[in-house]
Formats: sequence, C-alpha cells, structure tokens
Amino acid sequence: MPELGIDAQLRLQQGAFRLDARLQLPATGISVLFGRSGSGKTTLLRAIAGLERAEGFLRVGGQLWQEGAHFRPGHLRPLGYVDQSGELFPHLDVRANLAFGYRRVPRARRRLGFDEAVALFDLEALLGQRAEQLSAGQRQRVAIVRALLTSPDLLLLDAPLASLDRHSRAEILPLLEQLRERLQIPLLYVTHSQDEVTRLADHLVLLDKGQTLASGPPSRLLSDPRLPLGHPDEAAVVIIGQVERHDHHYQLSTLRVPGGTLSVALCRLPPEAETRVRIFARDVSIALDPPHRSSILNTLSARIVDLFYERDSARVMVRLDLGSACILARITRLSADRLGLEPNLPVYAQIKSVAMMD
Repeated sequence: MPELGIDAQLRLQQGAFRLDARLQLPATGISVLFGRSGSGKTTLLRAIAGLERAEGFLRVGGQLWQEGAHFRPGHLRPLGYVDQSGELFPHLDVRANLAFGYRRVPRARRRLGFDEAVALFDLEALLGQRAEQLSAGQRQRVAIVRALLTSPDLLLLDAPLASLDRHSRAEILPLLEQLRERLQIPLLYVTHSQDEVTRLADHLVLLDKGQTLASGPPSRLLSDPRLPLGHPDEAAVVIIGQVERHDHHYQLSTLRVPGGTLSVALCRLPPEAETRVRIFARDVSIALDPPHRSSILNTLSARIVDLFYERDSARVMVRLDLGSACILARITRLSADRLGLEPNLPVYAQIKSVAMMD
C-alpha cells in the first residue's frame, strides 16, 4: 500500500450483521467497494466517515483517525460525503449551497477553485436556481461539487448514481472519470453496478457478508471466475489499450493491447493515448488455429490459464492469458471438450464486440 493511502481494520455489530473489513487502498484514484445488497458497503463507508462508531483503526493520508480510545468524530474528519439522494439546503440556491463549504476552507488549502469546479460539472446555468427546482441528476452534480469544494482529503461516494435515470448517469460518469485526473486524493466509491466498476475502478474491493473477500487491481479481480462479481453472463474484464492509428474511411480506430491489436469504433483520442477497453466473456470465442475469412475483426494470441465449469450448466468459463493481462471466454462445455481445451494450451481468442470505456 502506498505510504499515504488508506489503511483500516473496522469492526461493527448491527443486530445480526457484523462488519469486519480490512482495507489497504492507494492514495489516489477511485477505489470501488462492490458487493451484493447487504454486503456492508454503505456501513463500511459510514464507519470511515465517523457516522458509525466502529472498533479498530483507520489511517488516511498518514493521519490516524481512530485507534483504541482515540476517535476523531465525523465532523472533524477532512472528508466529503455524497449519498444517493444528493441532499442540499432547500432554502438556498445552487451558488449558496456550493459556497457553504467553500468559504470555510482557507485559501491556501483549496484544491479546486469555485469557478473551476462549477465549470467542470457544467453548473453555470444552475447557480441561481433553488435546490427544489433541480432534477435528480442536477441535484447530484451539485452535491458532488459541494463536497469537492470543501477540499477534502478523502471523497466518499455512496452509490451516487443509483437513483438516477440512464441519461443522468451517462452525463455524470465522464465527470467522475475526470476527477481521478484532477484530484490527488483517494475516492472511495460504493456501487452494485458492474458497469460502474469497469468504468471507474482503479482499485476494486469485493465485500461479502461484511468481510473483505478480495482487494486489488480490477484486471485481476474481474478475470477471476471464482469471485462472485455477478451473473456469469455479465462477466467482463477491463484491459488498458493504447491508440495506434485511426482509419477514417472505415470509421475505426486501432488499439494496441496485450496479445495484439483491437479494432474499435472511431474515437477522438490522439495516437499513444491510453484508454480502457471492456470485453465481455460472452463475446469471446476460442480457436486452435488462426481464423481465416471471418467477419470477426479482433483476434488475440492467448494461452489458457484454467477452466471453470459452472455448476448445473452447459457452460465453462475459460481464463486466457494475453501476456500482461487476462480475459475470459464463456463457451459451451461441448466446445471445450471438442477442442480439447486444457491449461497452458496456446489458442486464439476471437472477440466479437469491444467497448471503449472512455
């Protein structure tokens, strides 16, 4: 764990539910807490915020927030907290809501300027509106910016998009992605959406029944079929690609990725720019020989790591090593047997669909 990251062991009993979570998170980027409903994601976030009195220890950015008898109360913890509702002061307009925390931060400690934050989340036209006049998506954008303007050492986001419609989520997701570049602080993000995991996570924490089941880079956790990250049909892996060139005639861009290159829909990123690529296991097929005369554009050289046979299913999940990353292929057991698939066998992964996440 980086020296100034988050280091915590928090224990809390609430009726029949017990939280006992261990966290070691990086000092920057977006760490995502993921798990089924009732796994303890919000409880853990509230414990970090000091809103729930948990036992154990918590260090953030090298500062001790709690251990033993020492407990820094929530209002003295330098953090921003945004929940699903995006609660604002209803009697104030947007400008006054944003200024409430901003003016309490000494000028030398301000991480973002007022106008910069407003422009980043496109709030200029809303500054004069009262909170009660805003849509759900607008309220959430204002709530996030209000938290940012307190210049926190840690930003906690508790499923901020869960109650929004598809259009509002599509507007806010790119803005959240920009925060990882703008803010040199850790962001801890709660979600039950695999789409948000693959889009946002720099570090992934999987919670199950109040405990940390796994923690690490999304590329490793998402490519491990043994971890319960959702329905097998939705299993997907995110890999990092680098823009190589653009073909305006065919409206395609070529990305360099482990194992070869991928053709994707024409993007605006310049050559050499990095981007995230999501590949669903259901969109990957396996061939023993290089495919010829096929409509599938994307084929990567791979090696089988292992096979996971799904219980009471005709399917098998195959983990494929591309060299410095892994992807998954969900195929029939019949196909696996006919091809004689086994660990260490060199194969070709044919990818029917690729989605850029940026």
